[in-house]
Amino acid sequence: MIRKKIRFCGAAAAIIFLCACACSPGTAIQKVLGADTEAPVFLGYRAVSRREVAFQFSRAVKLISLRLDPDTEVAGVDLGETLVVNFAEELPVGSLMTADMLVEDDDGNTLEVLVSFRNRNDRVPDLLINELRTEYSKPRVEFVELKANTAGNLGAIKVMIASQGLDKPVYEFPPVEVLEGEFIVLHLRRLEVSQVDELGDDLAFCPPDRDVLATARDIWVDGTTKLLRKTDAVFLVDQDEKILTAVVLSETKDPWWKNEDMAQAVQLLAAQKAWSPLSGDQGLIGPQDAVYTQGTTATRTICRDEAIPNSNRASDWYITATSGNTAGAPNNPNRYTP
Repeated sequence: MIRKKIRFCGAAAAIIFLCACACSPGTAIQKVLGADTEAPVFLGYRAVSRREVAFQFSRAVKLISLRLDPDTEVAGVDLGETLVVNFAEELPVGSLMTADMLVEDDDGNTLEVLVSFRNRNDRVPDLLINELRTEYSKPRVEFVELKANTAGNLGAIKVMIASQGLDKPVYEFPPVEVLEGEFIVLHLRRLEVSQVDELGDDLAFCPPDRDVLATARDIWVDGTTKLLRKTDAVFLVDQDEKILTAVVLSETKDPWWKNEDMAQAVQLLAAQKAWSPLSGDQGLIGPQDAVYTQGTTATRTICRDEAIPNSNRASDWYITATSGNTAGAPNNPNRYTP
């Protein structure tokens, strides 16, 4: 028998520990008879609903033990390659949970999995990326401003930035209730201890400054490194990997992308029609189809034209005039002229 233990620290990173015991006589017989002595492989999870979470394995398994943190009553478990845990009550929207489980396949091979995940968010608001700052000039940090067109909850929504890789988000929202018309400013560096995330109803919790308004929700990404560049793609995804809103940026008008992550990102956006070429609805998306960012600075931000319907094209966007940045407020209509 082979026992494998997999420990997932957070939603993306994984540290794998393998422990193979010396072959017992029973194991040797299994090998002679052709029985499978490889442990099953954990393939991932999906929050199906607020009462169900599905864990996918490479083969059918049965559950030996399950511990949940926080402790939650389980109503039943459906077995097979997809192990579905059914909860007795609906779980809080987008709340964080850890599962520590031991499973076994038909050949007696066992696997222990420790994984953290967020419960289902069935109240995702209609969001738009509304303004961005790509340039840093202390104390002005890069930011992504969102506008909620409907009320809902931000829990488990991921913020992806192509220059930081497509294998993990730069930020995953905890459960946060937002109102229709609310502005959410995700500051991409945290420089001061006073910059505390506004996750509740009090939008004036943080001391106001030039980028923090008492009428907008302010949240910070931990760390001080640069996360957003003039050539980049920013997009939000839900728990089903559906792209909710996106913007593509380019500092040049080159024939094609020099960075592979950018090329992959725009292919993904095109496949879901989250970004379109300037001409037509389909086709390859190159730098010429991106928002041209050469003139942006720490005070000249990249803004969506709020006076026109969203078309997921570069024509929806412009660079504000100098000192025209408006984090957490309606966009300044005055435009930068080179």
